[in-house]
Amino acid sequence: MHTEGKVVPLVAAADRGARVPSLSLPIVLLQVRDKAVLQLRQGLQALFDNADDRLFEMADRTGERVDQNLYFEAMRDLRLKRKSIEREFLDAFYDAFARIGQAERVPYLAITESLRNAAQPERAAAIEGMLARVLSRDGFALDQLGLRFQALLEMPLELRRNPLGPECLCGFFLDAGRSLGVGPQVKLILLKLFERYVLRDLDLLYGEANQLLAAAGILPELMPAPRRRAEDRPLTHLHSADCHAQADPADGDSTGQDFFASLQPLLAPARGRFAPRLQSVATAEPINTADLLRLLSHLQHYVPGVADADDFNLSQQLEQLLLRVGVRSGNRRRIGNYDEDVINLVGLLFDFIQTDDNLPSNLRELLARLHIPLLKVALLDRGLFSRANHPARRLLDEIAAAALGWEADEQVPRGGPQQRVERIVQRLLNDYAEDPQLFAELLEDFLAFNQDERRRNELLEQRTRDAEEGRARTVQARQRVQQELNLRLHGRMLPQTLVQMLVQSWSQVLLLAWLKDGEASPAWRQGLATMDSLLASISAHRSAEACAQLLEQVPGLLKALRDGLASVAQDSTAAREFFAELEQLHLRACGGVSQLDQGALISEVLVADEIVLAVADETTCDAPFDDSSEYARQVRQLRVGSWLEVLEEAGPLRCKLVVRIDSCDRMVFTSRTGIKVREWSRGGLALALANGEVRVLDDGPLFERALDAALQQLRGSLTHSH
Repeated sequence: MHTEGKVVPLVAAADRGARVPSLSLPIVLLQVRDKAVLQLRQGLQALFDNADDRLFEMADRTGERVDQNLYFEAMRDLRLKRKSIEREFLDAFYDAFARIGQAERVPYLAITESLRNAAQPERAAAIEGMLARVLSRDGFALDQLGLRFQALLEMPLELRRNPLGPECLCGFFLDAGRSLGVGPQVKLILLKLFERYVLRDLDLLYGEANQLLAAAGILPELMPAPRRRAEDRPLTHLHSADCHAQADPADGDSTGQDFFASLQPLLAPARGRFAPRLQSVATAEPINTADLLRLLSHLQHYVPGVADADDFNLSQQLEQLLLRVGVRSGNRRRIGNYDEDVINLVGLLFDFIQTDDNLPSNLRELLARLHIPLLKVALLDRGLFSRANHPARRLLDEIAAAALGWEADEQVPRGGPQQRVERIVQRLLNDYAEDPQLFAELLEDFLAFNQDERRRNELLEQRTRDAEEGRARTVQARQRVQQELNLRLHGRMLPQTLVQMLVQSWSQVLLLAWLKDGEASPAWRQGLATMDSLLASISAHRSAEACAQLLEQVPGLLKALRDGLASVAQDSTAAREFFAELEQLHLRACGGVSQLDQGALISEVLVADEIVLAVADETTCDAPFDDSSEYARQVRQLRVGSWLEVLEEAGPLRCKLVVRIDSCDRMVFTSRTGIKVREWSRGGLALALANGEVRVLDDGPLFERALDAALQQLRGSLTHSH
């Protein structure tokens, strides 16, 4: 492996005889490369550190001596060639950066293409799956990075030729590992480890690269990619930790045990809710947790569909099963206090979920079917109540967050988010026994799916945001132009033709200058100066010296007027008529009125009203706005991404705040798919909230809200009982 050190990578490629000198690349691109190398090297080291343990585990599992020898030989080969594989991987990475943007075919691309067509369908499928997962999860940030590379290099760059793209990185690894004398099964294991330790954290690499390029002025206006939460990454650790959960509560998460034990005094008064007749018998024997889980697994397969949910009562079903168990065994059976407390708490959570009007009604019906699977998770692992990153808890929260914008009567598109949730629910009902890894697997799949769905919606939201910000800027520019026109024209007696030209045409010249170059630009100042010169030129010039100065200024004034009107494509006939009358105005200003024909007398008008420039599709709201009211406080607290529900006769409409434009007091809301559906001023929205026409939706984590509501209900019941 090449020598460690921060400055070495800049010359390492040249020392190794790189065919294209990377020093010819822009400095910022070299900085991106070197930062990426640090993360990739760490990922490779983690891969090889864990490969030994993984291969030893596989050798320990297999019962065949031949297979054990294969795994041990693979471990030995990997240890011997680890350094060379790392070196060849990084060599290929440096070489790819040196060739970035070049048109010739690059060898590492041919590797992944040949794998797709080779007689290695299992490995090809694994690679395709890896690439799809990375692009689904981190494609938005990678696309932005590609756009910045293209802008920096001033040439097109295919996604597949981006050295930081997943396909190139896979190609580097496959090429570097060709010298390994291992079988296809071991190569598959190494590919999975490569995904886990190198590809899984690419969002960090892309985020740092985008930040570095944006700070250097490369497309800084691009919207930053949404950051993955910290809990999105350690799913591999959750898998390993959760797989050791046992049915015995004493073996569970100690923090969860302590938390649940603190809740039991609140839950004790609720005991007897399930199978009360059997529990009233003192001789009834408690059923153990493992048997209770088997009963719940039996009931799980009989959970009805959404339409028949009212026909299924978990309390009654459990009571009937306990009666049957008691009849068969000859002993009366009941649920133990500890397990019943869990059952009651989970029941309170689902009571809240089924009545939570922040959730769409169709989602409440779907989630209600998960009562038994979540109850089984809680019986197995009390950490469900104490750990916010518990896979089952997070799956519930992520589904609720993704579905917040669903419409109650929305048609279910094939492959859409609602159909995906329906499949998750059905998968849990069909397959969940006692292995919590199923929740972690479904969570990871849903996060990947939802990331792709969110990317599509965010693109539409960004278009809406750009359009509304452009519209707001136009309103601001128009108001500024109006202000300048009124400052010069309001209250004055002026020639009608001159007033019309300034209001209808020259206002457009000023508007274009403000929008294109800004208020501090020479074009804006020149437009105002030309208007001032025009108004000054038609005033009476009593002295010969003043007339001489006017004659000197007229050619430059006429040129500025013609250039400005040409920039806004004024009608040529109207322009000729204006300049003909302007000539007469200049003659009159120099005392030449006696030379004019009576028919050429110029009509004048008093500009008595404020000038207001017309615009299409402008909505205003003059609703009174009491900034100290509770509803005004709610409006101020709304953040971009907050959801509202508009209560209409045709049915509720859910919409999300995508942009606040303070300069013109506008708040724009879109549907779940990013299409603009509503717009309010702050006062208008506060008034709508006060009138009950709109309500703010609570988008906090569903499980946490349900748990808080359950605890409040228990505390209230305890207070009333005393």
